[in-house]
Amino acid sequence: MSLCCQLKGVSFRYATPWILQECSLEVNEGEIFGIIGPNGAGKTSLLKLVARLLKPQEGRILLQGQDVAVLTPRDIAHHVALVPQESQILFPFTVGELVLMGRFVHQHGWGWESAEDFRIAQWAMQVMEVEHLAGRTFQALSGGERHRTVIARALAQQSRVLLLDEPTAFLDLKHQMEIYAILKALNREQNVTVMLVSHDLNLASQYCHRLLLLHQGRSYRTGPPEDVITTEHLRSVYGCEVLIDQHPTAGTPRVTLP
Repeated sequence: MSLCCQLKGVSFRYATPWILQECSLEVNEGEIFGIIGPNGAGKTSLLKLVARLLKPQEGRILLQGQDVAVLTPRDIAHHVALVPQESQILFPFTVGELVLMGRFVHQHGWGWESAEDFRIAQWAMQVMEVEHLAGRTFQALSGGERHRTVIARALAQQSRVLLLDEPTAFLDLKHQMEIYAILKALNREQNVTVMLVSHDLNLASQYCHRLLLLHQGRSYRTGPPEDVITTEHLRSVYGCEVLIDQHPTAGTPRVTLP
């Protein structure tokens, strides 16, 4: 199995203290890889480092074996599409216009959209169930609709890796389930690699092949959910007692409060 993303001894800080320290990990192609941990553990910063929105003070980050430090922004966009937890859109773009922006990386010359660009943008809106909102402005949407629109834009980008920061934030239970079902289908049917940050340990456990548990900016444990989500590990990292049993259908660890 070939490697999609590697972090080698990565350390990062905005000022002081360190946000991430000597973090190393390997993500395989075609994997759904979850990043979990308490607030301030460095989860979002790790995603931004992979997307090269941030630069590490120490260590290297590789995408498909290439150091991100030597890749152009267009090269990065071919590799990864980032979906932040919150998106600030200052201009009154419509949903259709925003999703079509995901095709920019594939355009050449003057950047006029092709029939293929429109087809893929339409597909992405259908997948995320925002096609009926195509003519509405982003500012007129609810939080959940905005989040699904931004994910649709990332899908239209057709990058090899999807980076998602809390992909089910602002979504109700129905749409949470649908988002993870879509990610699972993209992973299974199109071999899209997914790296996601989640505070929902149960969803991460159920849908991710492997998990990285961060603690105070360091990698505490990496492995399949059953090796990472244990009472001992969660007690050490989160500082609280939980009950862990087995999901009745998925068979993955399930966390409940005592």
